[in-house]
Amino acid sequence: MDVIKKMNLPNKLTCLRVLLIPFYVVFQLNSPQMPWMKYVALAIFLAASFTDYLDGHLARKYNLITNFGKFMDPLADKLLVCSALVCLVDQHILPSWAVILIIAREFAISAFRLIASDNGVVIAASYWGKFKTVSQMILIVLAILNVPQLSVLTTAFLWVAVILTVVSLVDYLIKNKAVLGGDI
Repeated sequence: MDVIKKMNLPNKLTCLRVLLIPFYVVFQLNSPQMPWMKYVALAIFLAASFTDYLDGHLARKYNLITNFGKFMDPLADKLLVCSALVCLVDQHILPSWAVILIIAREFAISAFRLIASDNGVVIAASYWGKFKTVSQMILIVLAILNVPQLSVLTTAFLWVAVILTVVSLVDYLIKNKAVLGGDI
């Protein structure tokens, strides 16, 4: 408990995001039997997503950026988004091919950042990556709701998320090709 007491607020929010994931999963996976649970799952997902915005905002505004936060914040984001997407595939709400593509991109960028980090290079999040994350979160919200009248919008955001996933991957690779070539 002493470790948590010593953490700054942004890092505590990141940890909260990770702790909310199992609760989201339980409510989401049980929502077909008890439809009200999807609204609880949605509230948990939105709260966890908001901590992503809030921890970054606070860390930058009050200069509370730490090595723990640099490592854990993107990991927490990936865990949240990937958990949500896998649940939605399990429920046949989202197609597995799209989720595999999105998760593969996350692994590729994580590996890419690790290689860069080993060479003393920090790869900052790009605008394409931020747009990708927002589109995925909107997709997840629409998919959790799973309202037939919004199916066209959900499909549109699925394609936006997939396209931005690919574009952001290509953007990272082009901007940081020296990392791949070992020219750093």
